[in-house]
Amino acid sequence: MQTNSKIFDDFARLASGALGTAQGMKSEIDNLVHQRMEKIIAKMDLVPREEFDALKAMVVSLSETVEAQAAEIEALKKSGASKSAKAKTSRSSAKK
Repeated sequence: MQTNSKIFDDFARLASGALGTAQGMKSEIDNLVHQRMEKIIAKMDLVPREEFDALKAMVVSLSETVEAQAAEIEALKKSGASKSAKAKTSRSSAKK
């Protein structure tokens, strides 16, 4: 009976050691993968999210400003064209 117990004890120690080794390997692999991913991301020269969001807000604001100015220019052109047409009409009436 004791030989069976000794075999089971040895097997349990072996399994325990293998499990500890596997956990250590997993931890090392996780660290290596994490380091590699950080190096890859650093090489890609990516923009942080905060900077992207700030630039996006600036572009939206500038786009709205440009649209408003374009509408204002169109309105000025129309008002200038109508004034110009009125002036031409009044000049031609005066000549007659």
